[in-house]
Amino acid sequence: MQGTYLRFYVHENRKHHGILLYEWLLERAKQVGIHGGSAFRAIAGFGRHGILHEQHFFELAGELTVEVEFLLNEEQAQVLLGVLRQEKVRVFYAKVAAEFGMIGNGAAP
Repeated sequence: MQGTYLRFYVHENRKHHGILLYEWLLERAKQVGIHGGSAFRAIAGFGRHGILHEQHFFELAGELTVEVEFLLNEEQAQVLLGVLRQEKVRVFYAKVAAEFGMIGNGAAP
């Protein structure tokens, strides 16, 4: 199947309407009919300012990135991006053409 890989990068402590932004993104995607999404917490990284952030026990709580990603069709990608624009959410994203599918027959064990 051909579609779109849509990934958002957010700071783990960033909120929108009082909810952690990565949770809000997942919930909002579900509300507009997207059937799956995942959030992954980074262990290290740096952004446009070049400052390296790494997890060292508790001192960096909230400063690391959460990646929120979706595999969807182009129409769903545009709907989700439109919701973010309408909500005036400032967020960095990557959008890439993707091929995805299922390998194997039958139900999962």
